[in-house]
Amino acid sequence: MRIIGGKLGGRNIIAPASLPVRPTTDYAKSGLFNILSNQLDFEELSVLDLFSGAGGISLEFASREARNVVSVDIHFQCVKYLNETASKFGLTNLKCIRSDVFRFIKQNSQQFNLIFADPPFEQEETDTLPALIFEKNMLKAGGMLIVEHQSNRQLQTPIPLSDIRKYGNCGFSFYKQT
Repeated sequence: MRIIGGKLGGRNIIAPASLPVRPTTDYAKSGLFNILSNQLDFEELSVLDLFSGAGGISLEFASREARNVVSVDIHFQCVKYLNETASKFGLTNLKCIRSDVFRFIKQNSQQFNLIFADPPFEQEETDTLPALIFEKNMLKAGGMLIVEHQSNRQLQTPIPLSDIRKYGNCGFSFYKQT
């Protein structure tokens, strides 16, 4: 895994093999950030990364100097690794929280410009994420939710899809707050 862009672009990140993660491939991450860099001013963003795992997406946003990045994962070792990595690189705009994502959503009162969710591909509750996030009003006006999933899957949710992109086995569904 590596950081593709920003002040830490090109740095390799080697997560311990013992972490229960499936990092977003560099190919998919490059495609995603090419799309986002044409639409967003990263320095103005408040980002929430749900199911952050080893933190590849969080580190990418922090490297591109997003105003603040909040990463949420239930696994202690993932949160510990991401905290250590952020500290090693001097990233003060990245905060890690250990929590069940669905509990975090229910208790959250903060709004974000962008929410990225990368749940385990086999997780059945993935389809409920967009509705939960929109019901809790977690996105600021004009905000964006991106859910990563297998490319052959289409999420079943009442929230209108604004775009979908596929990179190999990885798909990204985009939802926008009006």
